[in-house]
Amino acid sequence: MGELGKPANIFTALVLVIFALTPIVAPALDESFYVIVFARFMIWGIAAVSLNLIMGYGGLISFGHAVYLGIGAYTVGILAFHGVTSAWIQWPLAIGVSGLVALVFGAISLRTKGVYFIMITLALAQMIYFLSVSAERYGSDDGLSILARSEFGVSFFSLNDKTTMYYTIFVFLLASVFVSWRLVNSRFGTVMRAAKSNDTRVQSIGVGTYRYRLTAFVIAGMMCGIAGLLQANLESFVSPDMMSWHRSGELIFMVVLGGMSTLFGPVTGAFVFLMLSEILAGLTIHWHIIFGPFLVLVVIFARGGIAGLLTRRADRD
Repeated sequence: MGELGKPANIFTALVLVIFALTPIVAPALDESFYVIVFARFMIWGIAAVSLNLIMGYGGLISFGHAVYLGIGAYTVGILAFHGVTSAWIQWPLAIGVSGLVALVFGAISLRTKGVYFIMITLALAQMIYFLSVSAERYGSDDGLSILARSEFGVSFFSLNDKTTMYYTIFVFLLASVFVSWRLVNSRFGTVMRAAKSNDTRVQSIGVGTYRYRLTAFVIAGMMCGIAGLLQANLESFVSPDMMSWHRSGELIFMVVLGGMSTLFGPVTGAFVFLMLSEILAGLTIHWHIIFGPFLVLVVIFARGGIAGLLTRRADRD
């Protein structure tokens, strides 16, 4: 968080404190429902952090990133449908399949640039989306209910316990930010940022940026797959809607809203994005009319998102 101003760090710390204390405070206020709501916020925060790794630090605007959320979730759901509920099988397989799909999609899409990259990631993701819609055995567009959550085979740790489920997600959120921090501040991250700034110049000095970008693409896909398997366990339900193009668009907005190229920006962006959605949806069914212009104004007038806005204010003060 050292790259941000003091107000941005304070805001980030406040969000993390809210996440950490929700299972304690919400039941005390007789609002236990918010435990599930904030768990969803954190899952989307993990997905946003994964997208920021390639978009914020690599300049790769993927309009199909939510597909890995769906792949991770469907892997858990399909295995549970066939009676395989062991987390030691489900979770590695979900992460592995997400990484494999990201490897194939990345190998294809990274041969293009700019708007062509955006469109090909969208097209590839939509292929998986329509594949899930056509899978009638697994619920088609009605989705698939998961009758049993992942089991670790130990009595003291069960995802059926709401608090355990919540803090498992919280730990994965912190882990995703830590992994992102280690990658960004390594030689690998230096090459990624340099390629974002001037890919041609980096290649001219003998550095093959393609393999670095492909590796980042795969890591981001696997991280988003983790968010998907967590969501499948939280909701006990998966559906094609999880990987549709507008979910990918929402992830992009979360990253932009919180602040691209910052470690905790995507987490705060996901929190604010989803919190505002919940509040406005409770006020009117036409909440998109209010929310849409707000996002446009943020993109136009708050360059750097919430993190950038708070940092600039601190600099002026």
